[in-house]
Amino acid sequence: MPRLQPRSCEIRDLGRVEFGHAYALQQDLVSQRKQGLIPDQLLLLEHPHVITIGRNGHRENLLASEEILQRSGIELHTTDRGGDVTYHGPGQLVGYPILDLKDWKRDVVAYVRGLEQVIIETLGSFEIQAARLEGCTGVWVGPAKIAAIGVHLSRWVTSHGFALNIDTDLNYFRYIVPCGLSKPVTSLRDQGCQASRAQVAAALLENFANVFEFELVQNACAMETIA
Repeated sequence: MPRLQPRSCEIRDLGRVEFGHAYALQQDLVSQRKQGLIPDQLLLLEHPHVITIGRNGHRENLLASEEILQRSGIELHTTDRGGDVTYHGPGQLVGYPILDLKDWKRDVVAYVRGLEQVIIETLGSFEIQAARLEGCTGVWVGPAKIAAIGVHLSRWVTSHGFALNIDTDLNYFRYIVPCGLSKPVTSLRDQGCQASRAQVAAALLENFANVFEFELVQNACAMETIA
């Protein structure tokens, strides 16, 4: 039976935010979402240079010591998301959906496939042919990963999410084995696409709304949440 009214999702575009602040914000929003105090949320942001290790991470996939990372201006954080080691930094569009999947599908795999589909269709808007790679989470252009995905669920409420490389300095990936896979990485810019962050974000929001059947609402107080 078709929905009579789409579900609502608030969009918070936070700009550049340190990983620790964004993580604390996610935890606060997850708590509020579990209590039904807020609708579903999508945080869009960019991190300063940071490497995160997921709960399934292997330290051997970190190719530099913490001292070298510090000297290079890269923070290191362990986190409760799924997946292995990944890098975030300027030039990425990072998305953290805080969704109650009980209102969509109680299916973790379907949720991850949905995030992949959002990114695949977004890249298609810019004439970049992207796809899934069998046995590997994320989005790929040929053999190269263009978007990483790692999520966490608690009582069906999601946190963490995806990182799409727009004009990221890909040299920073040399410090890790991305997601534990010895495969190349790429970006929109690396693929010859000159789209701006704003253009990519607009296309992504449209596809996010379509895939997850949302009516998107802009949160005018987004920046106040991290003040």
